[in-house]
Amino acid sequence: MSMTDKNVLIVDDEPSLRLLIRAVLEDDGWTVHEAISGEEALTILPNLTLNTALIDMRMGGMDGMTLLKEIHAKTPGLPVIMLTAYGNVGSAVVAMKHGAFDYLTKPADNEELKAVMAKALDYSRLVDENERLRSAVEATEKMIGTSQAMRDVKELIEQAGPSEATILVLGESGTGKELVAEGLHRTSHRADKPLIKVNCAALPGDLLESELFGYVKGAFTGAATNKPGRFQLASGGTLFLDEIGEMEQVLQAKILRAIQEKVVEPLGSVAPVETDVRIIAATNRDLKAEVEKGNFREDLYYRLGVLEIRIPPLKERPGDIPALVAHLLEKLGRKNNKKVRSVSPSFLDALSHYGWPGNVRELENVLERAIILSRSEVLGTELLPPQVRSLTASTTSHAGETQAGTTGLPPKTSAAPLDDAERQALITALEANQDHRERTADALGISRRTLQYKLKKYGLTRR
Repeated sequence: MSMTDKNVLIVDDEPSLRLLIRAVLEDDGWTVHEAISGEEALTILPNLTLNTALIDMRMGGMDGMTLLKEIHAKTPGLPVIMLTAYGNVGSAVVAMKHGAFDYLTKPADNEELKAVMAKALDYSRLVDENERLRSAVEATEKMIGTSQAMRDVKELIEQAGPSEATILVLGESGTGKELVAEGLHRTSHRADKPLIKVNCAALPGDLLESELFGYVKGAFTGAATNKPGRFQLASGGTLFLDEIGEMEQVLQAKILRAIQEKVVEPLGSVAPVETDVRIIAATNRDLKAEVEKGNFREDLYYRLGVLEIRIPPLKERPGDIPALVAHLLEKLGRKNNKKVRSVSPSFLDALSHYGWPGNVRELENVLERAIILSRSEVLGTELLPPQVRSLTASTTSHAGETQAGTTGLPPKTSAAPLDDAERQALITALEANQDHRERTADALGISRRTLQYKLKKYGLTRR
């Protein structure tokens, strides 16, 4: 709900009183909804976004007290103001003890009505802000890690979430780009509307177009009915375009128009459809480089990148590995019905020195494998796959051993040794899988496309 919205529901079976209150409140900037009974109010309530409600204590059918309880059950925190005749003030006081925000005697004085409504509006906005802040905390709690890089990501989510800005999330495969999108949606004012996710790499161009923009009956063979696209399904909410760097240029132009003009054209339609969505896009590609190569539209890049959030790869934050391991052990233990208490120091040391080309997703795969194969409550290095286990000795310096032994933390590593470790991890995984690309990608917990990118990066494509 926008901070400028002022929405009220009036429930009263007297048309003249509703008309009088509507006139005063609309003059004060309120959007007024009406119901002539408690039953009608409960019917329309799910379709309304309200700041407050005005309810008559005595009505035919459901009375005000019953309606008050029903509204609080369905929309907790909504301030409800009771309307009562002069002789029934005692009943209104009882209603306040049961959660009513305030009461007014009929006919209400115009200035008193405005004053009470202003107080209810302030209270409603305070409740909304508290809920937003609580959602922000819950959203970032899913992102495990206390390193400075992760703290920066969480802070950006909390700052950018409430805005309407289009955001570009950058990060390697397996770093948690979808978690960031979920966090941004939950901290936004669109959190009560849908978050619709589309993987742009999962569908060929023609299917992706119909998925995004929808189509009308008869648009092509097999189009027997109208089908809304993801833009329409996300109306009022957020549309997450994952792997947008894989999108064909023809579609890029249509996405650009949808962002700029806030309209889409379903396939086969000649009439544009208005859209109200916030766009969050993500990619594991260097879009600036793709723009320079002519593979990605420059104008779309700047439209998407109003704000960029870069998620660091796991190799840049080895200090977060212990916390990630603790979280994943609990999660994967429940999933596989096995109780695993902890990991051995040598197991954690091996994890801390590995390059993690597949990032957190690969770490999760390695831990799940170890949990499934484990016969005890403590995981040892014998449960690690060869590419992780073989790197421990070659990447652990004497200084690193001293630091790990005295502090219990993974040693500090520079970028070059981490790149060396990642390259060696790729070589080891390739050898373990007889250079079979698909099996190697599965073993590392990354996509085949990401594997190809990393092989090219380290000059291993001819293996």
